[in-house]
Amino acid sequence: MWWLLVIPSLFLIFLVYASFCIRSGVFLRAFCGSRTARKVVALTFDDGPDPVHTPEVLEVLKAYEVSASFFCAGNKIPGQEELIRTMHHEGHLVGNHSYSHSWSFPFFPFEKMKTDVAACGAALEQVLSQPVPWFRPPFGVTNPVVARVVRTLGLKTIGWNIRSLDTLIQSRERLVARMVRNLRPGAVILMHDRMPHCAGVVRDLLEALRARGYQVVRVDELYNNLS
Repeated sequence: MWWLLVIPSLFLIFLVYASFCIRSGVFLRAFCGSRTARKVVALTFDDGPDPVHTPEVLEVLKAYEVSASFFCAGNKIPGQEELIRTMHHEGHLVGNHSYSHSWSFPFFPFEKMKTDVAACGAALEQVLSQPVPWFRPPFGVTNPVVARVVRTLGLKTIGWNIRSLDTLIQSRERLVARMVRNLRPGAVILMHDRMPHCAGVVRDLLEALRARGYQVVRVDELYNNLS
């Protein structure tokens, strides 16, 4: 009768994997990278805009003439409207990362989650005067409710296949080494522009990418089957 315990345990492990690994595609198909022979990667940033550190990241990107993608939390938009317009005007993609970015977001009921995500989209649209279809769920967690919200609002979900772990690792050298070690053509790299060391990490990473012959493109270019 041991299997009566093992099967539920395995099913639970599967559900956790399906929810917390955005690449699983079990509940929601998210774009996590492109199959391409070209040495191109996309840099993406979550949890901004940060009034101090996001401008630092933008300065590095401008110096290297690189475009990236920023998934913004709606509750950080008030007071940072000009910073978001700067992102857009400098050629970066701006995306929806939910309004609350609450730890409990994955457990919201459908109507609450839809209202939360729609509120971020409306705030960004008001700032940029254009629709914002790109969405990244907080923490990369997916489930049937997130999938239904995405379908209802007509959003395009963006994941990643290289996670920097920059919220845990403080060493610039270790962070860059981790990303370079996992580098592959068509990769989508996740970082956080709210982190104090982000600009320095981006600078070091761009130097490493340049040395290896990689070009940085926006994630929507990869999404549109850049080859």
